[in-house]
Amino acid sequence: MNVKQNHLFKAAVCGLFIACALSWLAAAGPAEQLPENILRLHVLANSDSEADQALKLKVRDAVLTEAARWCQGAGSLYEANAAVCTHLEGIAQAAGDVVKENGFTDAVTVTVTDEFFHTRKYNDFTLPAGRYRTLRVVIGEGSGHNWWCVVFPALCLPAAGDDVLGSLPPEQREAVKEKGLRVSFKLVELYEELKNWLAPGA
Repeated sequence: MNVKQNHLFKAAVCGLFIACALSWLAAAGPAEQLPENILRLHVLANSDSEADQALKLKVRDAVLTEAARWCQGAGSLYEANAAVCTHLEGIAQAAGDVVKENGFTDAVTVTVTDEFFHTRKYNDFTLPAGRYRTLRVVIGEGSGHNWWCVVFPALCLPAAGDDVLGSLPPEQREAVKEKGLRVSFKLVELYEELKNWLAPGA
């Protein structure tokens, strides 16, 4: 299939999907808007070896501690993103120190980027598929199983509870916790995956 045919095919699929699901997506509005208010954490291990996976969790803890230190008091994604970006070097240093302290020589790359995620469940909350602002931490080759959670609101921290969800608009707060939105989440996931597939270079 040449480039022109590929574009036409994508356009046809997009039109069919929109015709079938546009009315359903309206009901899933709060879930679709969640990426606008959430800063995620994504840690990728060097490999799937037991040692590398254990190191990944230690790096995760260090990054969460450092990120929480700077995001404390942030009232919006904009403020949390600014805090993390401003102190990115310190966060990377904390991650690198853990690697060295555990006898590894892997390089650690820490960036803030936009990343696509499928629908994920973590403990008692669920996030729909979409492109989220992400604090991305890659250890070594970054080819091992990854770990993800949320830096803002601080849903990853041990003390996190319903109070931290207060940073989200009420309807989105319920969308995160409401198990009854599984159908809506699935529609959002299909919609977001389609957008990701239609993106340039996909």
